[in-house]
Amino acid sequence: QVQLVESGGGLVQPGGSLRLSCTTSGSMFSIISMGWYRQAPGKQRELVAGISSGGSTNYADSVKGRFTISRDNAKNTVYLQMNSLKPEDTAVYYCNADITSASVRYHNVWGQGTQVTVSS
Repeated sequence: QVQLVESGGGLVQPGGSLRLSCTTSGSMFSIISMGWYRQAPGKQRELVAGISSGGSTNYADSVKGRFTISRDNAKNTVYLQMNSLKPEDTAVYYCNADITSASVRYHNVWGQGTQVTVSS
């Protein structure tokens, strides 16, 4: 069964940086497109950044210029580099992807989430 595995969350001071990673549970799975989402307590889940199969990217206005999404197709991994972090970036971050394996396509696969806390 295909899964997405996230890593890289943690506690960081305001102005600091973190890099999140999201990879598939096996090398037989390939990421087609992916989005990073976040959900803060009491708030709805929101799209933070997305990357297409061709490498096109899009960002929420709140993170433009601070966050960068990228992908390493050889490693089946997508990254979210987060710089100049603010307390309002505190949330659980989730990756979500369309994945393919042996001509089978898996839609809307979610990772387990990783906590990012920005606090002094």
